[in-house]
Amino acid sequence: MTVIRPPFTLETATAKVRAAEDAWNSRDPLRVSLAYTEDSEWRNRDQFLRGRDQIREFLIRKWACELDYRLTKSLWSVTDNRIAVRFQYEYHNVGGQWFRAYGNELWEFDDEGLMRRREASINDVPILEHERKFHWRTPGPRPEEYATIPSLR
Repeated sequence: MTVIRPPFTLETATAKVRAAEDAWNSRDPLRVSLAYTEDSEWRNRDQFLRGRDQIREFLIRKWACELDYRLTKSLWSVTDNRIAVRFQYEYHNVGGQWFRAYGNELWEFDDEGLMRRREASINDVPILEHERKFHWRTPGPRPEEYATIPSLR
């Protein structure tokens, strides 16, 4: 697999976003964490993390609570070593309540293409099961026939 490094173009940034989406849809904390620098800084909602170990632990906790997680990301903006994305994901909790999360992320990469900074703002909206938009088999990548980001509601 080719490592995608900055400076990014529209084409390479789009590929970087899809690679990140595929990794997160694997729900493999180790795989996901390897895309970040050893000392990567994160803000995820109201949590602040530093380094791969904290990222892995966070993802283990996240996917223990956010069940049947399915994510789609879309490139919003790109310049040099920074990418902005918007995303939606769906999951249900242990009680069976479904949610759709809407968010934006700001990414900053080192020269090797590893993410050294991630800032994520996310809002969860309760939905009914029949309102779900993401139905592909998980864990695994989003099939090509699914739109990158569906309508806002």
